[in-house]
Order: sequence, then structure tokens, then C-alpha cells
Amino acid sequence: MIVTVAEQARASFGAAVAPFGIPVHLARTLLVLGDPQPMRHIASELACDPSHVTGIADQLEERGLASRTQGSDRRVKMLKLTNEGQKLRTQIANAIDEEAKFASHLDAAQKDALRGLLGLLLDPPHKATHTSKDKTT
Repeated sequence: MIVTVAEQARASFGAAVAPFGIPVHLARTLLVLGDPQPMRHIASELACDPSHVTGIADQLEERGLASRTQGSDRRVKMLKLTNEGQKLRTQIANAIDEEAKFASHLDAAQKDALRGLLGLLLDPPHKATHTSKDKTT
């Protein structure tokens, strides 16, 4: 079921961003970039290799949607949205809210519960290791 839901969500997201003429991977990056982010963090959010983010940054810069800046540490490159990128990010977020209907039948409480469960799947809490002394018989 998770795979089916993921496929439906992906298709719904793609349909919502299609009118903007921007590839899905760039739209996802725009949504990650609410604030300037280190490129390594973007890679983590997109679940891709950090070297892949360089190409994404190039494409966003070519479109005038983002720019690279130096972080507080000279070795860290940050990616930040331009004004145009921020406008497009807002438009895409609104379109997803309006048009991505794969979970529209859930009420607010169900969406909150699902968000919490998905968060646990994406970042499970660290389990303490149990020794044989911890087990009850």
C-alpha cells in the first residue's frame, strides 16, 4: 500500500507542477528551499547524492530561480531562492494544496496523524539496545 500511495502522490505532484513548465525535481527543490540551505542538506532532503545537487543548482540558476552563496564556513555552499524563485515556490505550493487531491478525502486530524506516522517512517526514533537483563519472562 505504501508503494501505491507513493505512486499516486508522485503522479498528483507531477500533475500539479506541470502547468509551471518546470521539471518535478526542480519543483521539489524549490519547496525544500524555504530558507537558504547548504547544498548537502538539500541532497539529504531530496534523498540524492550531493554531487547531483550541483546540477540542480545549475538548472535553478540558469532559470533565475536560485543563486549560490557562501555559508559562514567558506567550504559550505548555500543555495537560496531569488525573488522569482520565491514567487514560483509560493505558486507551486498553492497548486499542490489545490490540485494534489490524492489525500483530499482525509480530514485535518487524519492528515496530522498521517504526517506524524510518515515522519516516523522517514526518521525512526533510535531504539535502545536491550540486554537479556531487560527481558521479562
